[in-house]
Amino acid sequence: MNAKKYDHLATGIIYALVVAVILILVAILGYILFNGVPDISWHFLTSAAQSFSAGGGIRDQLFNSLYLLVLTIIVSLPIGLGAGIYLSEYAKDNWFTDLIRTSVEVLSSLPSVVVGLFGYLLFVIKLNLGFSILSGAIALTFFNLPLLTRNIEESLRSVPDLQREAGMSLGLSNWKTTTKIVLPAALPGILTGLILSAGRIFGEAAALIYTAGQSAPTVDYTNWKIFSSSSFLNPMRPAETLAVHIWKVNTESVTPDAHLISSASSAVLIIVILIFNLGARFLGNQLYKKITATK
Repeated sequence: MNAKKYDHLATGIIYALVVAVILILVAILGYILFNGVPDISWHFLTSAAQSFSAGGGIRDQLFNSLYLLVLTIIVSLPIGLGAGIYLSEYAKDNWFTDLIRTSVEVLSSLPSVVVGLFGYLLFVIKLNLGFSILSGAIALTFFNLPLLTRNIEESLRSVPDLQREAGMSLGLSNWKTTTKIVLPAALPGILTGLILSAGRIFGEAAALIYTAGQSAPTVDYTNWKIFSSSSFLNPMRPAETLAVHIWKVNTESVTPDAHLISSASSAVLIIVILIFNLGARFLGNQLYKKITATK
């Protein structure tokens, strides 16, 4: 067999493997959506969950997931942005920089259960934060930081050095060049990575079982006093997220329609994550076209 035949054979195998991965993904998503979408309704999305009777919804769980996502981004974005700027624009190639990058890689490989137990011991018990949205947001920061830091660093590195040199030639300092020229040019990639990391946060369950808790107390959605015990904005209250709710319904629920709730909740979770992923690509492309003035 000559080199050309080997090349065609290897190319065919690669294409076959790619098609297999796509088919597996489509099969999983199709199964979840086919079984869950018919049971999704406005009542299901806007009504409270029921512990024993049928007909419950996911209103509180869906809001808790979105609220926890916002708090996690608020906590992790400034840290990830600072670390990404330092590694891309200021850090030199030495043992300290290698240590930072190794720490980021190790942090990204930690199992979610381990992070959850660590958050339980530190935030819930030692710092007396209890099972709360704040404890869950800080714990999820450990998941979000590695992905966010790497994404920001790579987005900044992808900006051509010619733009940095242009800023320096105008007499701008390194900080001014980074914040006024490099950072805006890297903004589409940064936002894309931020939205993609949001999808990962939204679907996390294991770490939140030990930090945010497994209960969803009744809250008042008209109470805007953030420190009130009944306020929906109170970050110190326990909060069962949508992913935790799916796990709980499948393992502990005694409601007659537990299977329907699980299927519909899983479909909602998948749809939201797909929106995050597709929205990230669309927004990134639109920002890139706007910034670069391309059609």
